[in-house]
Amino acid sequence: MGNDNLERMIQLADEFFETKSDSSQISIDVKTIALLKNIHPSTMTERRTGKGPIAWAMVIPTTHDIMRRFVSKQITEYELLLLTPGGRKYDSLYLCSALVLPEFRKKGYAKRLIVRAVKDIRKDHPIEHLFYWGFSAVGAKLARAIAKEFRLPLHRRKP
Repeated sequence: MGNDNLERMIQLADEFFETKSDSSQISIDVKTIALLKNIHPSTMTERRTGKGPIAWAMVIPTTHDIMRRFVSKQITEYELLLLTPGGRKYDSLYLCSALVLPEFRKKGYAKRLIVRAVKDIRKDHPIEHLFYWGFSAVGAKLARAIAKEFRLPLHRRKP
């Protein structure tokens, strides 16, 4: 009970990002969740109803050097995760992904989730840069809104 939407969210992520067929991207599993939580507890956030998640977001704090290498395509998204050291101060934040079930879109859920995560992470880390991977126009718009909200420079990795 309470997870009717979970399978829909997983399917939506697989369809949009095609992570199952692309090992260079981050695919969510038990190992990945442990790595993310080791970096910071606020890397993954979600909004739930009684039927399970309706919106989900993932951000990854990291170093400026790792961000620069990712944006310039020297490393993959999965390598970004593996190379991000635990227990350090991070100055850059990867706006990794946000998913919202179709019937809940355009209500601000993704932005609110990411804003909350950024605020939580900034309590522990001096985030000075944001970056994202330009998969969609909607994602780019969200990334720009987050950067504007925090008055931080935004860097883009092109698809």
